[in-house]
Amino acid sequence: MKMTKTLIATSCLVLAATLSPVTVNAADAGDAGQRAKTFVKDSAITTKVKAKLAAEKPSSLATVNVDTDASGVVTLSGTLKTKEEADKAVSIAHATEGVKSVTNNIKVSP
Repeated sequence: MKMTKTLIATSCLVLAATLSPVTVNAADAGDAGQRAKTFVKDSAITTKVKAKLAAEKPSSLATVNVDTDASGVVTLSGTLKTKEEADKAVSIAHATEGVKSVTNNIKVSP
């Protein structure tokens, strides 16, 4: 009887040790899935902003760098010739679906 209890206890311990990594990896897979969804969302916002900038005249707005974080905050950077162009780029970004706020790091250099 004592041998049976020891065997059962050992079997349970081995089983628990074997399944623990599976549980941890399953949790990590959920986090990776969420990160992938966030990345797709960020990329979609960035693509929308870039497409709108590229469609504008002057075409120099297409040279603006666009980055979006997980919160929907768009950061614009690069160099444009006038403040009006920079303001227009910020306005376009603000008007884009999914954008929560815009950080303007555009430099003006005539």
